[in-house]
This record gives sequence, structure tokens and C-alpha cells, in this order.
Amino acid sequence: MEIKEEKNRFVLYNEQKQEIGEITFSLAGEELIIIDHTYVDDAYRGQGAAAKLVLAVVEKMRLEHKEIIPLCPFAKKEFEQKKEYQDVWHH
Repeated sequence: MEIKEEKNRFVLYNEQKQEIGEITFSLAGEELIIIDHTYVDDAYRGQGAAAKLVLAVVEKMRLEHKEIIPLCPFAKKEFEQKKEYQDVWHH
């Protein structure tokens, strides 16, 4: 699986270069983004793919010194469970 960044989203591709998942976010000012949607195709669920998408956004926002509001239920659960995301979580 491969993750590529596009405008306001990261896309997950399988080995055949087919899109199998995505995470989308929107800007909420200069230093804040909102994760609003995470999706992984049913055939690829349970393999940690969605968690990798969340991590991709977290890593990008760390580099850009931005905080994240995880509105998407999956992303919110990831932020609640992973203490290492506290530095970018906007409460």
C-alpha cells in the first residue's frame, strides 16, 4: 500500500495503483485543520490502513506546526487512544 498527498487529502493506493482509501481535511485558519472524513475500502479494513492515513496527516501537520481538530469519528478515536498525537490535537 502507498499513501500519496493531494490537495487537502491523503489517498491510499493498493499494489495495482487503485484508490482504496482516503482521509480528507479542511483548513480552519493559518494554524489549524479539521479532519472530516476517513475511508478505507471494505476489502482492506482491519489492516491498519486508516490508522496510517491519520498518521500521515499528523506527520504533515507537525512539520507545518499546525494543530488538528479530529471531527471524523475514526480520527477522533485515534487521537483519544494515541498519546503521541497530543502535541497536535487542538482541544
